[in-house]
Order: sequence, then structure tokens, then C-alpha cells
Amino acid sequence: MKELLLTNYSIHVNEHVRVCGREGFRDHDYLYFIISSANKETIHLEQAALSYYLAENGFKHTALPIPTVDNSWFVDHGNNRYIVLRVEELQDSSRESHGTLLANFHETTAAYTYEPKEISSYGLWKDLWIKKLTAFENKLNHESTANSSNYYRRLVDVFPYIIGISENAIQYMQESETDKRYHYGDQGVFCFRRYKNHVNESVIWTDDLVYDHPTRDLAEYIRWKLLEEDEYAMKEVVSFMTDYQAVRPLSIFSWRLLYARLIYPIHIFDLMEDCFKGGSDDHNTAELNRLIKKQVVYEKRLANLYDLMHVPYKSYDVPVLEWLSK
Repeated sequence: MKELLLTNYSIHVNEHVRVCGREGFRDHDYLYFIISSANKETIHLEQAALSYYLAENGFKHTALPIPTVDNSWFVDHGNNRYIVLRVEELQDSSRESHGTLLANFHETTAAYTYEPKEISSYGLWKDLWIKKLTAFENKLNHESTANSSNYYRRLVDVFPYIIGISENAIQYMQESETDKRYHYGDQGVFCFRRYKNHVNESVIWTDDLVYDHPTRDLAEYIRWKLLEEDEYAMKEVVSFMTDYQAVRPLSIFSWRLLYARLIYPIHIFDLMEDCFKGGSDDHNTAELNRLIKKQVVYEKRLANLYDLMHVPYKSYDVPVLEWLSK
């Protein structure tokens, strides 16, 4: 890959580096990372526009796509196409809390005036969830017919449960879309595909960026914590959300979106997607069993989330799923 940088970018690198689990190279001034550009070109170009906006607005640790010597964003090498990302500096440990950092990230990116088309899920959750459920149901029907492994037998057993909670989330989302109690904090912002703690990492990776409602990141962080076995996980959620709301308070509409997204079993669909790609039968079965077992704690914690966060959902006339607490 050094040859790719030299031939196509006239960049001479002198050492290998590893940052956030990614392999790259370093010259005297920058870090470089070569990533696959398997997605549509428009997706990469929209992500590039977001990354340059971040770098121009204080996020100097953003990985920026750079053009080749022929002024192309993409380079073919072997049978694959790549993009090269350049990082000017790594982020040091922040003195701000996690919630404050993410709130400031969303606050900065809310000023972005152009809504991307390919990487935006803003206002589309319900339709996307219906499509995802339908696609996975069709895929499972095909795969389970052709494959009698332990994993697929187990997945067939639990899929009615997955369908049930998915439909609950879709219905909750449909009802929430009619709620007009929103404010400035509900406009679209830059988000991450599956947020955990990205704003605290050394690099903001261009290919992680999407455009969406800010509760996407909040919900994905909380989802991760709901699944943790750590007894202090929910205390971390309260601290995170308290600090976030000190900068960007949530509207009633936002609370409803947050709750709906946490009902929808994105984490189970992500696991299924990984297993469809391959892996051993024993590993896939064990991972599915582990996640289904965790659902008991997940649902109990979700049932208490509004109370934990001191959200007066009854006076707000915000519904909850009664069966979660049973």
C-alpha cells in the first residue's frame, strides 16, 4: 500500500501506525489511512463534505479524504477501489464530559446548511425499519430453507419475538410522528452509524458519518449501556444525558424518538447481518443466545428509562410499553 500512496498521491511515508484499530502510515506531517470505497461514490462524497465541514469548525482530528495527483477522490488498485484519508492531528483526552462533547458536536453540525441525500436517515426511521424487518424476514425464510444449522434453527425460534418488538417500535414511531412538541434541537445534525463513544476517540472517521436526528446517537449510546452487564451502566447513562441536556435539552418529541429507537432491536439485526456474512455455526449460535438472554435486562432497564431520567411522561401524555415492565 505504500506504493499506492507514492504512485497516486506522491506521498512518501516512513512508518506504519495503528490508530483506533485501523492500520495506517505516517510521514513527517500527517497520518494516512487507506480505506475501501465499496459504497456508492455519492455516499463517499457526501461524507467527505461533512468531514471537511468538521475540520473547518474546530474538529482538526477528522480524517479527510484527499484527491490523487490526477485530482480524483478514488484510486483503483488490484481489483479494488480505495480512498485515502489524511489526519492532521490526533485528539487528546478532553477535559469536557462525554455528554457535553457530543452536545457540542451536534450543536456545531446543526449549522450545516445542506442536507445530504444518500447518508441521511432524517425523518425516515419508520420506513427504514419496515424495510429492514421485511428484508430480514425474507432473507431468513430463504436461508433457513437452504440451511439447517443450529444457528438458523435457533433464529427461526426467536424471530417471532424480533418481529413483535419491531412492530411495537414501528407503531410507536408512527404515533410519535404526529407529536408536534419539538424545537430547534430536533433539526438534523451529523451523527455516527452506531454511536458508542466516537467523540472521545483520537480520530473522527469519515466513513462513520451520517446525517440524522440527534437522538440517533443518544439512543445508540444508551442501547450499548442497556446491554452492558456493568451495574454502574445506568448511572453513566444518567450522567451522560444530564450533561448533554445542559447544552441541548430534549423536546418531548425527541424523548419519543429516543424511546422508539430503543424499542427497535437494531442490535439484533446488526448481529444477524454479521452472521449472514459467515462465521462458524457454534460462534453465531452462541452470540445469538447471548444477545437474546441479555434482552431480559435490556427490557427491564428500558422500562425504567423515563423514570430514571426524571422524564414526566405521564404529564407529557407520552405513552410507554406496559409489557416491558412485566
